[in-house]
Amino acid sequence: MSSFIELVRHPYEEPHHLNLVVKASNGAQQATLEFYANAGDLGAFAKAIRDVPGRKSEALWELGSELPEDRFAFYFRLRAHKIASTGQCAMEVRLNNNESPPDRQLAEFSLRALPADLDRLADLLESFGRLEHRQLRWSVTDGELLK
Repeated sequence: MSSFIELVRHPYEEPHHLNLVVKASNGAQQATLEFYANAGDLGAFAKAIRDVPGRKSEALWELGSELPEDRFAFYFRLRAHKIASTGQCAMEVRLNNNESPPDRQLAEFSLRALPADLDRLADLLESFGRLEHRQLRWSVTDGELLK
């Protein structure tokens, strides 16, 4: 199994609010989570990714909370960050459906990437944010948008 991140958009109160399903894998683990986001989140995260590993040490897209007192239905986090002085980066994934056992689904892992791989993801996110495509598929070697 290869490393990838996939976003599938389901029409919902667009163009402002998005219903997304993320599926991600680092080759050893795989996880899926349905969540809701603002349409502007895609472009903002794309812009932040472009600054890693140059001007900023990390880019973060985080929604929800894992604290029970916050009563969120989910927790979603993608974090791009530099892991070596050679430019090597990682995309950290953390997904939590915030359910109680036995329905709990919690995953955390990272995908290794180069700055060019993150730039490709940023390009895909910007295009996906125009809401003309239903699916985004990114891997550390490729990427595509599907209608």
